Amino acid sequence: MENILTEVKDRVGIIVLNRPDLRNALSTEMIVELSQAFVEMEANELVKVIILKAAGTVFCSGIDLYKMKEMQGQPWGVNLQDAKQLEHLYRTIYTLKKVVIAQVQGHALAGGCGMATIADFCFAVPEAKFGYPEVKMGFVPSIVALFLKRKIGGKARPLLLSGDSISAEKAVNIGMIYELVEADKIEERTWEYAQHLCHTNSPQAMALTKQLLFRIQNMNFGEAFAYTAQQNVDARLTDDCKKGVQDFLDKKAIEW
Repeated sequence: MENILTEVKDRVGIIVLNRPDLRNALSTEMIVELSQAFVEMEANELVKVIILKAAGTVFCSGIDLYKMKEMQGQPWGVNLQDAKQLEHLYRTIYTLKKVVIAQVQGHALAGGCGMATIADFCFAVPEAKFGYPEVKMGFVPSIVALFLKRKIGGKARPLLLSGDSISAEKAVNIGMIYELVEADKIEERTWEYAQHLCHTNSPQAMALTKQLLFRIQNMNFGEAFAYTAQQNVDARLTDDCKKGVQDFLDKKAIEW
């Protein structure tokens, strides 16, 4: 892969955006590589948690505008196929069975902000800026809006319509990201948290919980009650739950 780096270490899959000279802008090729990397990490039995991070001083500046300019000369259908690649990447991250942690060491804007906020956890440096500046250049944050609205509700409206960036502190306060970490500690803190999840949480339980949260969003109460009861039964019959219950009753430390 030319635009990203990948590594598996101590049950953690690491994916690195690697176009620092272009502020890690998302080209079509990079988007395809990222989707492939996430799918491969999900299939890898040695991987329990995934960290998404970036080389350089910027996490991701969004779509590669040079590529977008090229695409503007293409027919509508070709542009649709290109847009679907980005939609596929976001959907892959969002529905992945394994936990994804974003490590944001610099600004995350537009599509880059989308990736950071779609992740299950996002650790960011206080200096990072988050935002969706699409409307300032005549574009629409259409795909990212779907995920942002689900995450922070009505607070997404002023963020998307103003196009203004917000501080990492405000991003934490409105629920966009999980935690602020000083720049000299973010690598250590993100890794520490990934290892914490690996050792303290059941992989089957985390996967089922992610599936639960995804599916109940569009259900009415009746459907949700029926589904959650089924999930309760499915979970208690998993090997992980049987092990966890037995270890607890035996007063043994539960290790995963």
